[in-house]
Formats: sequence, C-alpha cells, structure tokens
Amino acid sequence: MSNILEGLNDRQLEAASHVNGPLLIIAGAGSGKTNVVTRRIAYLIKEKGIDPYNIMAITFTNKAAGEMRERVDRYVGMGSEGVWVATFHSSCVRILRRHIDQIGYDTHFTIYDTDDSKSVMKAVMKKLQIDPKQIKEATILREISNAKNELLGPDDYEEQHRMDFGKRQIVRAYLEYQDTLRKNNALDFDDLIRMTVYLFKACPEVLANYQDRFHYICVDEYQDTNTAQFELVRLLAGQRKNICVVGDDDQSIYKFRGANIMNILNFENVFKGAKVVKLEQNYRSTQNILNAANAVIAHNRGRKTKRLWTERESDVPVYFNIYGSSGEEAASVASDIARLKAKGHADYNDCAILYRTNAQSREFEEAFVRENIPYYIVGGINFYARKEIKDVLAYLKTVDNASDDLAVRRIINVPRRSIGATTVQKVSEYADMRMISFFEACKRAKEIEGLGKAAGKLVTFAQMIESYREDVKEYGISAMAIKLLDETGYVEEIKDADEDDAQERIENIEELMNRISSYEEQNPEGTLSGFLEEVALVSDVDNADQRIPRVYLMTVHSAKGLEFSRVYLCGMEEGVFPGNMSINSGHSEDIEEERRLAYVAITRAKDVLKISAAKSRRSWGETQYNAVSRFIKEIPEEYLSGDINRIRRESYEFEDDGYSRSRFDDDMPFGSGNDDSDFFGSILKARKQKKETPKEVIPKEKPVMKLGSELTGGKPDYEVGDTVEHVKYGRGKVLEMEKGPKDYKVTVLFDEAGQKIMYAAFAKLKKI
Repeated sequence: MSNILEGLNDRQLEAASHVNGPLLIIAGAGSGKTNVVTRRIAYLIKEKGIDPYNIMAITFTNKAAGEMRERVDRYVGMGSEGVWVATFHSSCVRILRRHIDQIGYDTHFTIYDTDDSKSVMKAVMKKLQIDPKQIKEATILREISNAKNELLGPDDYEEQHRMDFGKRQIVRAYLEYQDTLRKNNALDFDDLIRMTVYLFKACPEVLANYQDRFHYICVDEYQDTNTAQFELVRLLAGQRKNICVVGDDDQSIYKFRGANIMNILNFENVFKGAKVVKLEQNYRSTQNILNAANAVIAHNRGRKTKRLWTERESDVPVYFNIYGSSGEEAASVASDIARLKAKGHADYNDCAILYRTNAQSREFEEAFVRENIPYYIVGGINFYARKEIKDVLAYLKTVDNASDDLAVRRIINVPRRSIGATTVQKVSEYADMRMISFFEACKRAKEIEGLGKAAGKLVTFAQMIESYREDVKEYGISAMAIKLLDETGYVEEIKDADEDDAQERIENIEELMNRISSYEEQNPEGTLSGFLEEVALVSDVDNADQRIPRVYLMTVHSAKGLEFSRVYLCGMEEGVFPGNMSINSGHSEDIEEERRLAYVAITRAKDVLKISAAKSRRSWGETQYNAVSRFIKEIPEEYLSGDINRIRRESYEFEDDGYSRSRFDDDMPFGSGNDDSDFFGSILKARKQKKETPKEVIPKEKPVMKLGSELTGGKPDYEVGDTVEHVKYGRGKVLEMEKGPKDYKVTVLFDEAGQKIMYAAFAKLKKI
C-alpha cells in the first residue's frame, strides 16, 4: 500500500485509489470525506504520475477550498500549487476573465453584488412603468436568479413563458435587466456560472482547451449543486469522464438556494459505468447517536440506502425530554450546561444548541444571561441586534423616553414616510439651536422654515407616539405594541419588500412579541421601562471577551459541517421542526428535506445528544400546543432515554355537554419533563372545572380601542361553538372564550392545526 493511503479503511482506500472513469463517493456524515478526497489527489500525483496542472478540485466555500488546498500542499509538497483548487464562482471568474471577449463582453467586466442588482432593477421597473405594488422588485430578481440557475437566459425565459400572461412583466423586466447589464459590461453573481456554460457551448475551442487541461475533476458537496453547476462540470469532464463527485444525498438541505438533489441521485444514469463507493464508517459519533440518525433518515424514499456505523461504542443513550414550555426548555438546557461546567465534566465550547429558526435563539440567550453562561451565535447576530428588532425596540424606546434622539432618528422614516435626510438635518439644527430634543422639534415642525409638506408628517409622527404613551398606560405593553405594528405598517412593509429573508424577519418580530407577553405575565406590575432594561441586559452580554470559551447557538443549516461533543437539539415539535410551511405544502419532498435537516442535526453530536420538545410555545403572543415532532416518533424507543413512556397526541371535539376526547394515538411519543402525568388530560380536567365555575358574563358592549380591523376590549363577533377561520391555521371551532383585563383569550380547535389558545385582537378570527 502507498504511504499516502496508509491508515484508510477499506472503503476509503477503494475510493482514494480509483484512477480512471466516473466515481461517486457517497460520504456519510463524519466519514472522513475531505481526507479521502485530498489523499486521492495526492495519490494521482505521487503514485500515478499525473501532472498537478491536470487536476481540478471544486467546492462551494472559500473556507472549504482553503482547507482542501492546505491538505493537498501537505500531502503533495512541491508542485502542489499546480492543482486548481477553487470555488465554483471563483473558477468561473478566472475562465471568463480570459475568454469572455469571445462572446461580446470586455474582459474587464464588473461583477454586480446584490445591492447593485437591486439598483438596476429599480431603474428597469421605472423605465418599463412596472408598478412595484403589483409585483415586487425582489420577486422579479428571485425569479431571474432561479432562471439563471436553470440556464435560462432572457430569450429562453421569454420563450418558456410565452403563453403565461402572469409572467409577462417578469419577462419584460428580465430582458431589460440583462440588456442593462450588457451595456454596462457587468455580470451578476448568477451570471458567472451561466455565462461560463454559455461560453463553453458557444466557443467549442475554449471548452476543448479546458477539457485538455483538466484530465481529472473532483467536486465536493455534490448534493448541493444546481442545474448550472451540474452542466458546468459535465462539460469539463468531456470524453475522458474522469470525474469524481463527493457528497451525501442525506445531507442535501439547500433546496431553497436552488440545489437539485437529483444531480447526485442520478449520477450513475448520466455517467454510465460509474463506480460507487459508500463511506459508512463514522469517526465522529457514538453508535447510539448513529442509530437514532439512521432510524430517522430511513423514512425518506428519495435516497441511496446506507447505514452509518462506528467502532465508538458507548452506553450513553440519546436523551429525550419534553418540557412544559419553551421557556422551561431553555432554562433546563442552561442549567444543565452550568452544572456540567461547575463539575468539570464539560467546557462551554463543547456544547452547541441547535434549533430550526433563528427566532428560537431569544429564550436561550436570556437563559444563558441568567446563568452567566457566555455564548456565541453562529451564522447570525444577537437576537436584539437584528435590524427588525432594533427598529421595533427603537419605537418602544421613543414611546418610553422621547429624549432618546438616537431611537427617534432611527424610526423617523421607518416605515417610509417620505421624510428625507435634508428634513432630518433641518430638524436637528432647529433642536440644537433651541437645546431641545429631536422629538420635541418634531412636535414644533410647523415652526421650522423650509420643511414644506414634511412638517405635517413630522407632527403626525409625534402625535402618534404620544397616543401610544396613553395606550401603554391603559392597555399594557403588548396591546400597545400590537397596535403600533398594525398602524405603522412595519410588518406589512417587510412583506411587501418580498425579500428572501422576509419570513425570518417577521418570525423574529413574532418572537419579540412573545417576549413582551412573557414579561407582562411574569411581572404584573411591570413597566415599559422595566422591559427595556431587561432587553438591555441581554444585548450587552455579547461584549464579553471573545477569547472566553462559549456555548454555540445556531440553526441546523448553520451547523452543517460542524461537530460538537455535546449537542442539544431543541424545539422538536410539529409546526416547528418540521415547520408548518413544509407540513402544509402538500409535497412529500418538502418533509423529506426537513427530515434530512434533522439527520444533519443529529449527526453533529460526537458524545452526547439531548433532544427536547415543549408542550407549549408562544407564536405571535399566543400560546400554542404542538405535538411532538414526527422525527422523534421515528426513533425506536430502545435508542432513547428520558421522557419516552408516553409520547402521545390528543385532540378534542366540542359537544353540548362539554369537552370529550375524540382521538387517542397511543404510539405517538409524548412525555413530561417532570413526571408521567397526562398533560392534555390535565387540560381537559381544568377545562371541565372551569365550565362548572361560571365566568364573568361577556358584556354585549364596551368601550373599545381599535387594533387594525379588530377590537380589543370589545366582544368579538363570534361565540363558543361557532366555526371561525384563521389566516394561518384555517377553519376551526371555538371551544372557549375567557374575558381578560385587556382582551379575550380564545381557545379554538382547528381542523388541521389542532388546539390553539390565542388573543382575539391578535388572532383576527373570522366567523364563517
């Protein structure tokens, strides 16, 4: 055996020593794929005499390319610099810089970033008189990006949608957008790969030149390639077909970015006679963790069969716990980490908290502050430092203390009120001359010369803030905040912008509303000032010395490629993981991608994996009761320890004589974080007791405060027993209505989403 291949297991050796012909390496999580790829490159050079100049290795990120380059240099030594190691996009830039003049561009072309593309599209829409209220700039740019990833230029896109009148505005915009880029000698990010493929097809001699150079091609993370990337490597492989692709179909989790899992699943059909090697020995996790991962992913149909195994035996099981609420979940995780650290069993940076969405980080951040645990958010920023959160908090600070000029200036034109920089400057100068606050100057705007129509807008803004001060005194923080979001149209502006991250930004605002609601429940006499003080405490924690070990918090998407000794996989509930969007899409492939995401999460753990769910979780200020995730149900009980005695789902139907149990699924896992009590049974009992104790009679009329189209303080137009409809959860039956100090708490059993408890003003239920 070559010294270069020494230490590889049988399957790794089989892959690394393969020389000619197509090769598919199915590399399971933690199976040492990078080691195999770089050893194979070294083997080709040192043992088979292949010129480094004739080898190409492509990956997705600069970090991955840098790691691969470092290993190749270490194994090969002198001459290794001849190997082409680069990302897809940087490879295409190098090629286009040399040859793009052959398809009508200057080789000194400009590469437009996202902001440049937005500026061009705004100008295009203005020129073509496309109303942004009818179709958003971001929608058009996203459609163009998708088209380019599918190798559809503007003419191709126009032909494909010739009979689709719904796409005619996008067709016009795409044609004009691309024409503008061409005139400016510019390419956007998606053009880099598309135009390289176009170059190769339009100029066969250029393609032949690169085919003659790259005798051996290796593509890493092949499961993440899109159509354009697939076609690029297919062309480069040419007649030799010495192409090696490495990836794991079970870790294909980037469909939203255009990744096409069929590229890896159909590899043998495209490259006939391909050798397939499966790397199933895992060097990262214990067998118990792998058993859980294998059990979950086995439920996917669109995959290549494989089963991870390891020589790392351990008697430590996979722990599963269910808590009363998401707040209890976060507090328990923080307490567990603090205990381990105190006993010297683990350091902070041994631990990672994984969740489905960024918005879930908030409760963990606050729990860690209480326990004095340092942490770091991977792939994101502190929850309270996110733009949308800072904007809403700036509103709350202005309501609480209008002398905070920084907060007032931040939101004076957010959402847009046609109050420009010149107006702000004049107001600032007026305030400085009279030694008053910026907000006070806004109130006196009609005294400021040269403001014109802007003066009225400033006065209206100030009056709006003054009204919220009265609202918070009378109705509380959350009711005032709901009214503020509704009347300012802040959330609607995010929706209208139709950005790729719009849903995530809205979810973050939703989580802030949950935080406000929790604060009010925990502090009946709490004030807006008190809430803002708590927020400031959480915000300041990230200023600690970054050299101190920290607990890592991240979404599962951000965790791909990473590993940790101890992993806490949290929020494993239906509607959270998998998310409602995937559940309600009606497409099985969406659930399969969520399951692959769960597989990735589980396989991040090396030594200890603790999975948890919460019986109740807030959503937009409402308390919701979600079933335990189906992915937990898919793990056999022999691999789990903890709350596994009864993982159940229950639902109820309203009847004339009360609430009766209508469905009971014994094999759906459900447990308790503290004991084996029947959680939903306790709810049923409590509800029956409440029914026996008459509540305050719901008044027919009462003074009301407007909150969008709903009323808070007044009686809703539906009653117990009525069928209602919710914009998110669909149809359901009203089970209970409870009068509160500020609003009605309504319990609804939805046909599809199950039982939810919400506030009438925020739920906006419509009687059917």
